[in-house]
Amino acid sequence: MSAILIALAAGGSWVHLGCTTLIAGRGATVDGSVLATHSNDGEANVDPRLVRVPARDHMPGTKRPVFYSPETYPRYVGYVRGVEAYHPQGGQRPWTPIGYIEEVPHTYAYLEQTYGALNEHGVGIGESTCSGRFAASARGHGGRALFSVDQLSQLAMERANASRTAVQIMGDLAVAHGFYGAGNSTEGSAESLMVIDATEAFIFHILPDDTGASAIWVAQRVPDDHVGVVANAFMVREVDLDDPVNFLGSRNMYSIAKAHGLWDGTGLLDFTAVFSDGEYLHKFYSGRRVWGAYHMLAPSAAMPVDYEEWRKSRPY
Repeated sequence: MSAILIALAAGGSWVHLGCTTLIAGRGATVDGSVLATHSNDGEANVDPRLVRVPARDHMPGTKRPVFYSPETYPRYVGYVRGVEAYHPQGGQRPWTPIGYIEEVPHTYAYLEQTYGALNEHGVGIGESTCSGRFAASARGHGGRALFSVDQLSQLAMERANASRTAVQIMGDLAVAHGFYGAGNSTEGSAESLMVIDATEAFIFHILPDDTGASAIWVAQRVPDDHVGVVANAFMVREVDLDDPVNFLGSRNMYSIAKAHGLWDGTGLLDFTAVFSDGEYLHKFYSGRRVWGAYHMLAPSAAMPVDYEEWRKSRPY
């Protein structure tokens, strides 16, 4: 079957302050498709353009530029990405990269909004910003990190022909070169992506490490007959990196958690309890949306409408 990505951009007179993402395995949909969705709150100044980035071949020794991600309009100005919509207009000047990485011989074609959305191999991504224990800033903007989730998702689209490959690429690059979130405080410092292809679905969480120059990440496979919801708060719980079919991630999570007194080293590490900074804005900010989605999908399931605290209570 296929991988299907549904993206909704907020607009009009409403102010939407929440990105909600859903994911479904192929056994949980009527036609056997793997499904991911993304509602983009945009925070009133999002770049609404959906563009097609062409496939390209690259000479040996080529460097791939990495640009800062403002998460506002315009998302990029310049010529090097091969998209006419990004060419300078009205006095705009091409942007200067904040760094470079080695380019691969061939990059795939894909659709891009604020984030990489869907590539020619059916790898799709939906995004939801989260809180994290640690925060970092970009190179050239007061920090040491090279990649935002915007750039990581673009690289996943360019280089991956499967969802499992996509999460590994993003995680490895962030660990090697650093990750920064949409916010410089712990609120908005982390990210979650729903990553799919025609057969597999993953929930991917990432945040800066405690140095601001690397990253901590995990990806959990969604069972084929399951659905998942992320609404601006981490959802992945116990992580077993000795089960590579269902979990991928950076092993630095263990040493960092112990160094900061967030985990005593016994049992499986609860990623949300350890590395999330909880719901932001207010209690229920994430929980009500998660509850609402699961209630619509499985109205007969008994799920609590109240809980004490997102990380401790494990309501859903």
